[in-house]
Amino acid sequence: MIKVPLLFKGLSVVLLTLVLQAAHSQQASPVQSIFPKGTITYGNIPYAGDTLQKHLLDIYLLPNAKSNAPLVVWIHGGAWMLNDKYADMGYMKNTIREFIDNGYAIASIDYRWSTTAPFPAQIQDCNTAIEYLYEHAAQYKLDNSRIALIGFSAGGHLASLLALSHNNAVKDFYTAGSKSKFAIRCVLDFYGPADLIAASMSTDTAINNARNPVAMLLGAMPVNRPDLAKRASPVTYIDKDDPPFFIVQGEKDQSVDNTQSKLLSSWLTLAGVKNELTIVPNAPHYGEMFDQDWIRQRLFRFLATYMK
Repeated sequence: MIKVPLLFKGLSVVLLTLVLQAAHSQQASPVQSIFPKGTITYGNIPYAGDTLQKHLLDIYLLPNAKSNAPLVVWIHGGAWMLNDKYADMGYMKNTIREFIDNGYAIASIDYRWSTTAPFPAQIQDCNTAIEYLYEHAAQYKLDNSRIALIGFSAGGHLASLLALSHNNAVKDFYTAGSKSKFAIRCVLDFYGPADLIAASMSTDTAINNARNPVAMLLGAMPVNRPDLAKRASPVTYIDKDDPPFFIVQGEKDQSVDNTQSKLLSSWLTLAGVKNELTIVPNAPHYGEMFDQDWIRQRLFRFLATYMK
């Protein structure tokens, strides 16, 4: 057997790292056509130091940016057990284009499904991904002092939970067991569950079905383990030091009752946290009705206020 000198072993590791970084840089994305022409994409970046398919993220940047861009982190929906980092983009095309046109970068992240890893794996992954973006901001020309979260359904829950729990030092919400360095400027929550006990009891079917999404997330029926449901509920962690919220939900949402958004807004208001609630008339759980001009105008006014 040929012995490889330690120096060359070290060089091999460096070369391998460079090759992997090159492989992940500026890859095409299945949703590339949604973005403005010339958008720079860094695809399938491993954020957790492993090879798990659910530990990847994509970054979308305005071409020829003259300064570091404020960052919007996109957290997809899918009942915590479906979809990937491209989800929800298809019906939010105009909002995505306006993000880029207004100088924002987007980072879309994957996280482990509840079918393979129960809570708190999902919130651990989200925290790890954002910590990676914070630490590597200079490499991708991101402004790590201006980070916003946008989440849809289950992703809205995770975005809200991450932002609200961040100043509560919940150790097992972080892979390393300690709070990360980043701060969240604001949250854009689209129809995310806020109180999992109330959400799981919105219908008789949900209460008695051990395969309902909340039970799958927690690994137990919420009615049997209300302690777990409370621990995973964003409203549990609300206090006066939380970031502002822009909350949107459909009037006729049959998957997440719109009282969830109303409760979240009320709790935030009582704590003195700035928030804006929009109930979209006749809108269902998701779809192009959430990409309307009047909603985008409110959203970008909100961002202009809190992402300065």
